[in-house]
Amino acid sequence: MSEQALSDQAPSEPTQDGRDDRAVVRDALGVGIAVGLSGFAFGVTAAGAGISLAQTCALSLFVFTGASQFALVGALAAGGGPLTAAAGAFFLGFRNAFYGLRLSRLLGLRGGARIAAAHWVIDETSAVALAQRGRHAVRLGFTVTGATLFTLWNLTTLLGALGAEALGDTDAWGLDAAGPAVFLALLAPMLRTGVERTTAGLAVVLGLGLLPVLPAGVPVLVAALSAPLVLVARRLPAGRGVLSGQRGVLSGQQAEHDGERTAKEESR
Repeated sequence: MSEQALSDQAPSEPTQDGRDDRAVVRDALGVGIAVGLSGFAFGVTAAGAGISLAQTCALSLFVFTGASQFALVGALAAGGGPLTAAAGAFFLGFRNAFYGLRLSRLLGLRGGARIAAAHWVIDETSAVALAQRGRHAVRLGFTVTGATLFTLWNLTTLLGALGAEALGDTDAWGLDAAGPAVFLALLAPMLRTGVERTTAGLAVVLGLGLLPVLPAGVPVLVAALSAPLVLVARRLPAGRGVLSGQRGVLSGQQAEHDGERTAKEESR
């Protein structure tokens, strides 16, 4: 690809005033603080699973992939082997590599800054950054979200691990559900097409359905097969028909909604 074509695809540098920057910072802080506080739940859960304080803090400091950390300690607490638990966490966290492919061009970082930013490429920073327009806003949203979340997540992880003994039976508090709940809250708005919803639904069926019959950590690996299965089914004539029908129903519902809204506006 020519340099001219690359420059045409690169995001433009918009003129940002203070008000726009404040809006980006406000949104980034909101996400960073809300999710960062759930590190307390991870610290408590990890301590309840028998992981030492040093190991718990090291996971948050060097791994820093929220849902994958919960998957790891959850599998270990359920009696899964270290390799199986690590494999499940790895494949769950592998999605960050795809975020990185997208953010790499938008952020436009080089050298050491690019390497450092890679550690902050997670669901939350990607969601905030991709919601912005222009490189300045993308960098600001990514940086503020990453810095806030990284700081709070590690701090609350430490506090949670230290306070686990004071809480007593950590299972009774249900704090292990905090991480998956946050992850689902971030994921749900992204499921906009029939293919995405079908993939997510199949993953839930596989993960929960195989939970009673497979060792801890393995259902997560099997659930990851939902994406290629849906893609293969989509290429089949029957699969294309079903997905096309879903899109047609959604389009019809949207058209009906738009028609009702137009009628109300005209009646006014």
